[in-house]
Amino acid sequence: MKTFGCIGCGNMGSAILRGLAAKEGLAFSGFDRNENALAALRDDINFQPLASEKDVAEKADYILLAVKPDMVEAVLGKIAPALTKDKVVISIAAGVSQAALKEYSKKACPVVRCMPNTPAMVGEGIFALCFEDADLSDEHQTAIQEIFGTIGQALVLEEKKFNAFTAVAGCGPAYVFHFMEAVVEAAVTVGFTRKDATDMVIKLFKGSVKLADESDQHLSVLREMVCSPAGVTIAAVNHLDRTAVRGNIIDAVLEARQRGLEMSK
Repeated sequence: MKTFGCIGCGNMGSAILRGLAAKEGLAFSGFDRNENALAALRDDINFQPLASEKDVAEKADYILLAVKPDMVEAVLGKIAPALTKDKVVISIAAGVSQAALKEYSKKACPVVRCMPNTPAMVGEGIFALCFEDADLSDEHQTAIQEIFGTIGQALVLEEKKFNAFTAVAGCGPAYVFHFMEAVVEAAVTVGFTRKDATDMVIKLFKGSVKLADESDQHLSVLREMVCSPAGVTIAAVNHLDRTAVRGNIIDAVLEARQRGLEMSK
């Protein structure tokens, strides 16, 4: 049985652990400075809290590094003596390159860059995986794809596409929730209670996503299906176009990509 260890058991780290808990052939361990987070995981899943980052590295075959980007160098420096060629470090720290991961870990083991998004917390994530480390075996690549495929869709991407992926899918939930909040506010304005408005908007988005997922029609066609001639929807869509909402959404994604490039440097 392989061990999947997590250093940094905050929102994303714990979400990944909980999502993987039902996968056969994996044991789980981890470290976090927040003892309550470790206790919660121990109570929820078959999880062994450990006393330090190095303990995780010594015990685990796959080491998920789920700490903030500015902590990556220090953590990898601590655990480097415990790393061996048969272990793999998987980092979800935004903007920390594969080259930096190799340098910080003293090239002691293969490294994988991974970019998740928050729907992983409910098993509907999308993960970008970079397998460009020459030390990474085919067996490791297959196993890691299977692991992350358990809690969402795993995409193997070139590292040069990671900033673009982050801007679209990593940041994407924030764009969706921002739009949802705006529609909720509009619903409250026209007379719905906040609870009813929120419930209605959540159902609206769930239904629309399901329709897009299960239909073979282009998104433009699905939008046009709602826009009757001289109707209320086309009036609303025309207002969105006059105020450049589409262009502003595109610009927002490009701004996120640019910020990612700056962070990478």
